[in-house]
Amino acid sequence: METPTYPPTYLAAELRLPTNWLDYTLLGIYFVVVLGIGFAARRSVKTSLDFFLSGRSLPAWVTGLAFISANLAATEILGMAANSAQYGAYTVHWYWIGAIPAMVFLGLVMMPFYYGSKVRSVPEFLLLRFDRAAHLLSSILFAFAAILIAGVNLYALAIVVEALLGWPQWVAIVVAGFFVLAYITLGGLSSAIYNEVLQFFVILAALIPITVLSLKKVGGWDGLSDTLTKAHGDDFVTAWGGTGIGDANPLGANWLTIVLGLGFVLSFGYWTTNFAEVQRALSAKNLSAAQRTPLIAAFPKIFIVFLVMIPGLAAAALVPGFGTEESGYQYNDAIPFLMEGLLPNGVLGIAVTGLLAAFMAGMAANVSSFNTVFTTDIWQKYVVKDREDTYYVRFGRLITAIGVMASIGTAFLASSFSNIMSYLQTLFSFFNVPMFVVFIIGMFWKRASMKSGFWGLLAGTTAAMVNYFVLYKQDVISIPTDQGANFVSAIAGFVAGAVVMVAVSLFTAPKSAKELQGLVYGTRSPGMSEPPAEGDDAWYRRPALLGWGAVILAAACYIPFSF
Repeated sequence: METPTYPPTYLAAELRLPTNWLDYTLLGIYFVVVLGIGFAARRSVKTSLDFFLSGRSLPAWVTGLAFISANLAATEILGMAANSAQYGAYTVHWYWIGAIPAMVFLGLVMMPFYYGSKVRSVPEFLLLRFDRAAHLLSSILFAFAAILIAGVNLYALAIVVEALLGWPQWVAIVVAGFFVLAYITLGGLSSAIYNEVLQFFVILAALIPITVLSLKKVGGWDGLSDTLTKAHGDDFVTAWGGTGIGDANPLGANWLTIVLGLGFVLSFGYWTTNFAEVQRALSAKNLSAAQRTPLIAAFPKIFIVFLVMIPGLAAAALVPGFGTEESGYQYNDAIPFLMEGLLPNGVLGIAVTGLLAAFMAGMAANVSSFNTVFTTDIWQKYVVKDREDTYYVRFGRLITAIGVMASIGTAFLASSFSNIMSYLQTLFSFFNVPMFVVFIIGMFWKRASMKSGFWGLLAGTTAAMVNYFVLYKQDVISIPTDQGANFVSAIAGFVAGAVVMVAVSLFTAPKSAKELQGLVYGTRSPGMSEPPAEGDDAWYRRPALLGWGAVILAAACYIPFSF
């Protein structure tokens, strides 16, 4: 089992930042701009399609930046820095093998089915491909997961603001919840997306100074590498060192579980079925723009790893035993620890604003996807049917408020993990992986029956939970770390879901060829065959070229970390 750490209820008490009027002025300006975008976007909301999918009118560069910003949240900044402080340079796997291939697959293979079928959400695709039971179960599971993940961002924001600025935790929760609620309720998805574009640049402005100054503090990459090698061994600063089957390494996983558990099952499950991300692509103005959305996002994703990994490594180098009770810090403290010690006023204000922007972007992404799924896939389909369009816009605003309130209730569930990335990966193995196996089999196997979607989703979710809570937590099987257990849970969920889907399909009826048109690979629908817009033959608008370029670049990045 993983070496225990003290309960991570708060950040270290000594991490109070020396903020002044300049820092608070910058923070205030940011909040004013956020609300201004919400009011501006409100004028474009006339129908439910405008509120939930921005009227499918946004250009690819906007949806691409929003796509990556929605992911660049607490999970990315605090979580990946914590991951690096705990596990070392193995963090690169979450990006180069655990994100880029799946993002490219989403753009090139899956977006034509999503966008061409004109669905408003990911669960709605399962209604077309399978049946109402699969659709309802996936909608409920996704809505539940979205609230849990939004709660992670709100919890992370609250503990950071309390420790760094001295605000009471309840004040941080209420203030952040109010601003997210205000701009999503006002402008719907358009407001969330345009704020996410702004937040992307604010987050970079926060992370770049922390990365540069922390690297300078430890004597550059050579000084950082030497210090960590002496303290943790050679494998701590390599990507693949010690990952042979049967070898011990800081991550507690071998190359097979990394490639299959993270690189295939977890990453494809997250990037291809997580509606908080896919929703940004569905809001694009045409199929070409929708396909390019995750591909445009893939390029900054390749390099963002350095902005979150280096600070985590630097914290581990500067404080011996960082993350243990003896050090006085948790792994989640890596970024705040460096902010407190390295950043001058002004830059400090930008960094604090960047952290708040990241938490709000992550929370907004999940709340906006939650209100869409709950309204269109649960309420409109099964509770109140066939009402006027304005009713569902009003209900969408109401359920947004309820979602924010529920997120506050789930925020503190994250407190049982000293590394919030472990918590997030646990949720992904429970909810995203089973949905992915249903999607991938349904999209590529015509014989997959209507009933197989529900039973495959149920079996996959159950198997992942049993592996984690029973086999791992009760020491029935020995897995060195929580992250290693998440990889195994993901594999178990994928295999169980696939086996059950195949078995059920052999004994139940499939849909007809006509019903599967445009829903299974090898078939097309009219929406998938739209003519390219004028000028869409430019090289930078070619999805295949962008996709393969991202994969090759990500693979090349492994070279300096492989020896």
